[in-house]
Amino acid sequence: MATTADYGLGSFTYPRGWFMVARSEEVTSTPIGVRYFGEEMVMYRGAQSGKAFLVEAYCPHMGTHLARNTTSYVVKDGEHVEGDNIRCPYHGWRFGPDGKCNQIAYSPVPPPKAACLKSWKVIERAGCLWAWHDPEGLEPDYDLPPFEAYDAPHWVNWNVRELGVLNSHPQEVVDNMADKAHLEPVHGSIDMVSFENEFADHVCRQILSAGHKTLASDGGEPMTNDTWYTGPGILQSVMVGANPSHMLIAHTPVDDGVIKVWYGLLVKVDNAEPNADDIALARAYEEAGVEAFAQDFEIWGNKRPCLNPMMVRGDGPFDKVRVWYRQFFNPRAEAATFQKRVNGRYTTKGTKTAPWESAA
Repeated sequence: MATTADYGLGSFTYPRGWFMVARSEEVTSTPIGVRYFGEEMVMYRGAQSGKAFLVEAYCPHMGTHLARNTTSYVVKDGEHVEGDNIRCPYHGWRFGPDGKCNQIAYSPVPPPKAACLKSWKVIERAGCLWAWHDPEGLEPDYDLPPFEAYDAPHWVNWNVRELGVLNSHPQEVVDNMADKAHLEPVHGSIDMVSFENEFADHVCRQILSAGHKTLASDGGEPMTNDTWYTGPGILQSVMVGANPSHMLIAHTPVDDGVIKVWYGLLVKVDNAEPNADDIALARAYEEAGVEAFAQDFEIWGNKRPCLNPMMVRGDGPFDKVRVWYRQFFNPRAEAATFQKRVNGRYTTKGTKTAPWESAA
């Protein structure tokens, strides 16, 4: 397992960006323990507002884990979450969603100013919970994607699946954006028409047009996939066809060199209000998508780290992807430097529309 330092990505161990931390239905007024970015955290839904909150796990008083308790009377008496606050099951110190201690019931003095939990900004959207992580502690410098097709007419919403923890640095996953050469042997692409990458500040895009061994009929029109990262941890992909689909792959660092991965698929159907047949069709598409992604997942889970790709003619621009990715591991003030080095559109040769150069 390689670390961020092994890849030489930058000053920070974990990148700046929006990351998925849970499916909406997982988070209730019963606090749960999670781990991301090398830290133990607690998620809970406020009983007052219904909003989801994410705070560090350990009470600053005596180090008690705020979620991992079922026997304290704080929990038994239903006082674990009070309004939008969370109460420590050990001594009952109460913390607001901003992380500040706002009550010590047994003490006549105000809570110490140092009695604070680290907290993260959380947005609930498209059936998922997304947290902003920034090693510098700054506000977001780009927006969370809107996921416009979610809950829109004619679209069957995704059933986001947790695919588990992968012992691989996310750099290996992001490399796929440039990896033209794996598409035929791994995924069954054939008769590739074009393969392009585009970089625009915090967005990295792949535009692929190709046939497929099983998904496209012989002699039929090639399929077009538009795939893009918004920041370092949220990938979306739109595939045009009889039933257009909109894929989500989210990965979030758990520890340095370990990520948690989710998959979801929206499918467009004829009926504005999808019926049972539409939903069954969408679930079949989803199964096929999970199977295709599993082809990548198996390789990532069983390869050694690729610290320096041995690029040859016909590979995509791995070097550009890696420069783009570094902007998230370095101070925000340096982001524009990395962006200027890669912003633009790049065509990888070895396709029908971009053949090899003629021999001299």
